Amino acid sequence: MKSKHSNYANQAVSQTPSTQRRLKTKPTLTLLAILFIGNILWFILWIWPEGKQQDGGDEIVATIDESKITRQDWMAAMESRYGKETLQTLVNEAVMEKAAKEYDIKVSDEEIDLEIALMRSAQDKTDTTIQELTDEQLHQKVRAQLILEKVLTKDVVTDEEQVADYYEDNQSLYNIPTTYRTSIIIVESEKDATSVQKELEEGSDFSVLARERSLDTTSASLGGDIGFITKSQKNIDTSIPQAVQDLSTGDISEPFVMNDGRYGIVYVNEVNDGKSFTYEEVKGHVERVLSLEQLPTSVTPEAFWKEFNATWFYGES
Repeated sequence: MKSKHSNYANQAVSQTPSTQRRLKTKPTLTLLAILFIGNILWFILWIWPEGKQQDGGDEIVATIDESKITRQDWMAAMESRYGKETLQTLVNEAVMEKAAKEYDIKVSDEEIDLEIALMRSAQDKTDTTIQELTDEQLHQKVRAQLILEKVLTKDVVTDEEQVADYYEDNQSLYNIPTTYRTSIIIVESEKDATSVQKELEEGSDFSVLARERSLDTTSASLGGDIGFITKSQKNIDTSIPQAVQDLSTGDISEPFVMNDGRYGIVYVNEVNDGKSFTYEEVKGHVERVLSLEQLPTSVTPEAFWKEFNATWFYGES
């Protein structure tokens, strides 16, 4: 297989700065970006309920003894901690939409659903990407990635026999088992588990209790969410799939003993029935996988910023 498009990929990588390099921006565009962000912040404050905005940025949003946290402190912290990453995601998605129009790239909902199903079935317990994104955000993220892959492989020629062989050799990847969006609370003893169970029966919110009581800090920070798991999943405590397999959406399990002697209670947020994808349904996916293997290096959406005149507040791409 020989890529007619790989020269462009190399050119994009070599000519376009990476996320660690400075992007030369025009002063006027930088000023416009600053004004744009300022207008957004002003609009947010303007639409906030009148009773809450009367003190502007000095409004108190939290107190700790005599210490106070103002709305201005809050917004500044959010921008400092999450602003750059969030803006970068928005710019990348916009750039990919421009690329889709420029190169006449189409992405269907069926393609996005396939990629999400594959992500869920292969999810690593340590990867919290899916849990941290809303369905809409995940949809947009996958769409942008598909556009990128299709642009890069646009002119790559693949051998149909090789595509068919890949599908035959990897059919297990495309037989997606039923997945359960699961949350868990892990406690030290049966007594603690009984206490948690009682609070749940009295109407306590599972995610709130997970944050307060669960010993698993990673999932506790996400309200207990451990993502999508399957009945036969091997990279987690085997007691969890066993507890989940007889539950339906909205069900909470009885307390159960985990392999390490601690106790768990799980809640099923969502159930996605398994599906086996046919060759025709995944042919495009397989062609992209094989085509991407022909490219000399990986390329990110930032490689297209220069082509579509993208600049931003931070002055680098």
